[in-house]
Amino acid sequence: MWHVRRPSPGVVPIESLSTLAIIYCCVVMVVAYSARGASGFGAAAALPLLGLVMPLKVLVPAWTLIGIVAGVALLGEDRKRVAWREMAKLVPGCLLGIGIGLYVFKLLDSATLAKWLGVMVLAYGLYSLWGTFRPDSKLKMPPPLAAALGGFAGGMTGTVVGTMGSVFFAMYFDAIKLAKDNYRATMTSILFTLTVLRGIGYFAVGEFTGEVMIATAILLPSMLIGLFIGNRFHHGMSDLVFRRTVSGALIASGLALLVK
Repeated sequence: MWHVRRPSPGVVPIESLSTLAIIYCCVVMVVAYSARGASGFGAAAALPLLGLVMPLKVLVPAWTLIGIVAGVALLGEDRKRVAWREMAKLVPGCLLGIGIGLYVFKLLDSATLAKWLGVMVLAYGLYSLWGTFRPDSKLKMPPPLAAALGGFAGGMTGTVVGTMGSVFFAMYFDAIKLAKDNYRATMTSILFTLTVLRGIGYFAVGEFTGEVMIATAILLPSMLIGLFIGNRFHHGMSDLVFRRTVSGALIASGLALLVK
């Protein structure tokens, strides 16, 4: 049976979110998933932005449930372009990373998780912004090492903070020079696989609490609206300006989480 976790000192219970905070969360989800549906990029900024008003111990498991629904919706016809053999090479490392990630997640409170997420999001935002000025600056490594490291680090990171796993999967896809037509579909598929596996793990350790269900109910409709909009319209920005805008949002939210 679901239970409601007692909030940590200084953390507002999910049931006590103000109307303004709920509206903020819904707007973040619609904008982020509109971008994700239109371009395949942008949803990563949503979780740290939501973490400014929601406790991460509640938000990360809720994000997992939302991610499962989003993955099903996004795969669609893209599943025909998934490089299944290459994706399978990431799974063993993912399983190990998820196991360690669950252990770490159980140990940390929301405040500490916010600091971890803040550091990772800030570092990734800076790296992404730098990459828009130096497009050939990607880290190169042998494919077997990239598969092992990408699977483990992606699984652990995605489980502990709920996002950023795609950064490590991308290292492997870049190392094997995965074709553009297969890249988005395979990335969506491995992220969906990671989400399902860590969801099983969260269930096993009792993280799907009553608060998580409330957070999911608040955020899920906005995510679906965002995907609906994104699948039918493309943003007016160039890809370069769009990526720099998202990188700026990641940097700002990372800094905000660190000083929260």
